[in-house]
Amino acid sequence: MKYQKGVIAVLSLSAAGFVGILQREDYREEVYPDPTYGWQVPTGGFGSTGPDIKRGDKIAVVPAIQRALVDASKFEGALKQCVKVPLSQPEYDLYVNFSYNVGSAGFCGSSIVKRLNQRDYVGACDAILLWNKSNGQDCSAPGNRTCSGLWKDRLKSHKACLEAQ
Repeated sequence: MKYQKGVIAVLSLSAAGFVGILQREDYREEVYPDPTYGWQVPTGGFGSTGPDIKRGDKIAVVPAIQRALVDASKFEGALKQCVKVPLSQPEYDLYVNFSYNVGSAGFCGSSIVKRLNQRDYVGACDAILLWNKSNGQDCSAPGNRTCSGLWKDRLKSHKACLEAQ
C-alpha cells in the first residue's frame, strides 16, 4: 500500500501509534533499572524516565499511560525539530516510537535522520538495524539470550518501515 507523505509539522501521533508504544514498552508498576544504564536511569510505567522517577517507586497503570502520552509528545517535538522531510502517518508513528525507545538525542543524531533528510527513505529504514546493541552486546548475534527482544523489535520496526514506503 502506498501512503501519502505529508508535511511533518501537521502530523501528530495516531492512536494506533500510541498503542504501539505502550505495547512495545510493556507496563511495569515497580520502578526498575534501565537495561543499559542500570539505576543511573530508573525506569517505570511504560518505559518512562526522569528526575521524578526513583528507585522503590510504584506507578499505577493510569498515571503510567498519562505519563507515556506526555513523554510521547516530547519525542514528537524533538522529531519535528530534526526531521526536515515529509513523512507518511505510519512513518511518523514509527519514528516517534523509535525515538521514545532510544531518546531524542540518539534519534536526532542518528543515521536514520541523516538518511531521512536526504530523502533516502529506504536507507533510513535500513539504518534502524544499526541499532542492534544494548549494554555493549550485539543483540543480533545468533543465540543471544540477553537482548534478543531488542533485535526482534528492530526487525519488526524495519519491516513496518519498509511497508510504509
